[in-house]
Amino acid sequence: MTPLLNRPTDAAPDAPPQFPLRVAAVDVGSNAIRFLAAEFTSPTAYRVLAETRAPVRLGHEVFLSGRLDRAAMEAGVEAITGFRKRMEDLGIVHYRAVATSATRESRNGGEFVARVRREAGIDLEVITGTEEARLVYEAIRAQVPFGKKKWMLVDLGGGSVEVSLVDATGILWSESHTLGSVRLLEELSGSSEDPGRFQRLLEEYMASLRIPLIAKQWKPAGLIATGGNIEALAKLLGAEPGRGRMAAIQMNDLRGAVAMLSRLSYRQRVDQLGLREDRADVIVPAAMVYERVASLAGAAEIIVPAVGLKDGVLVDLVDDLTTHQAHEDRKERAAVEGAVALGLRYLFDEKHARHVAWLAGSLFDQLEKVHRMDAAERRLLRVAAILHDIGIFIGHKKHHKHSLYIISQSEVPELTAREMDIVANVARYHRKGTPAAHHEDFNRLPSDDRERVVKLASLLRIADALDREHVQAVTGVTATAGKSKLTLELEGEGDLLLERWALRRKAGLFTDTFGLEVEVAGDRAES
Repeated sequence: MTPLLNRPTDAAPDAPPQFPLRVAAVDVGSNAIRFLAAEFTSPTAYRVLAETRAPVRLGHEVFLSGRLDRAAMEAGVEAITGFRKRMEDLGIVHYRAVATSATRESRNGGEFVARVRREAGIDLEVITGTEEARLVYEAIRAQVPFGKKKWMLVDLGGGSVEVSLVDATGILWSESHTLGSVRLLEELSGSSEDPGRFQRLLEEYMASLRIPLIAKQWKPAGLIATGGNIEALAKLLGAEPGRGRMAAIQMNDLRGAVAMLSRLSYRQRVDQLGLREDRADVIVPAAMVYERVASLAGAAEIIVPAVGLKDGVLVDLVDDLTTHQAHEDRKERAAVEGAVALGLRYLFDEKHARHVAWLAGSLFDQLEKVHRMDAAERRLLRVAAILHDIGIFIGHKKHHKHSLYIISQSEVPELTAREMDIVANVARYHRKGTPAAHHEDFNRLPSDDRERVVKLASLLRIADALDREHVQAVTGVTATAGKSKLTLELEGEGDLLLERWALRRKAGLFTDTFGLEVEVAGDRAES
């Protein structure tokens, strides 16, 4: 097979691809597998070369048994192999393939990923719900002028629904719920013969879907929805969404559609409405989810831009290929702001968190030759700095352990589950104590990740000490590494005695890790 480059780092760093640029995306969802190939003439302008949807329902049985069905896996591998051949025919070497909730939640998802790599020659990346929401945001941002307003986004798939609050700068808040259309259909399949009971059970299930008060307080300008089901609903209601053409669904019309669809049998939806067979059974739960989110958001209409995850994958991939450093900067900003949004839900001290993150970033940059880490680790450090005190929401005593738990059970844009485990452990060691044999969360990490945790935690401890009183008295720090010492020159108001004292207490991990004694310029040696 011709080698394909699924990651931007595969490209020569001194020779980034130029426009026009051909790329492809594979979206392995719970209800279907989608393929999109396009030629980009600028970072956001592209011409579709090929677009295919394979009706492979990987979510079938997963949400009940926890395992991917063998027949579905066979069909999935076959479909992706065909997409691989299509890429070769189009002369495409750069692609990204992502899998969502069905593969993510299945016990044998790893087997499916391995088969796709072995038999189709495609590296399939299992992404989190938060990453899914970010990629959909990228697709929408390329098409919709947000202006200075904030918007609510809802992306419904077969296994999950992602709800986000966004503006032109990025995602302000995001949450993934296990309320996908296929999941709901599978879990409530026993009641599908009784439409009234089925609808009542759906309503009970969706009562758990809520939008935090903080998201509502931002007063979104409107609701934007993505997914195949909302596009099908728009067509049923007389709107025709398409590429470069948005549609709008009025809430009264959507409620009428829910009532009408609920009265029809599956066969009637296919024969009378012309719905695809793999759409006709899931469209009722999908419509009810959209109605629920719109009601919670207080929206009078739903805007349908007719783009989705696969479009976002392409836009993000091209951004990374052509402007790698700028892309890394954007990824860090998105991760930090996502971490701030998470912190706000737990009533954290935002000023302290942002200041410690800024100090940690400054130290990271100045000490690059000492720690020898890259942009990915810098991103992890800054997120850990934002969230290091989040555990105080549970209780101040042992809050570093509470932070570990909260972070490990949460998601942040741009970070994988593995990276979140690293962040959680870095936050856990921001305070006192060092990794020990009985620290299970640390010891279950791979050895190279354990090394990252220790290095990053040693930097975080210094940054946190520099804002010991949470008043941002230290306004800058200059770090100079010698052969045996690290000298810190502090800028700020007053004598900064408490910060100097805190540094002496918390610098031990840095010394143990890097072999450099930490001293503060101007300190007097104690006699």
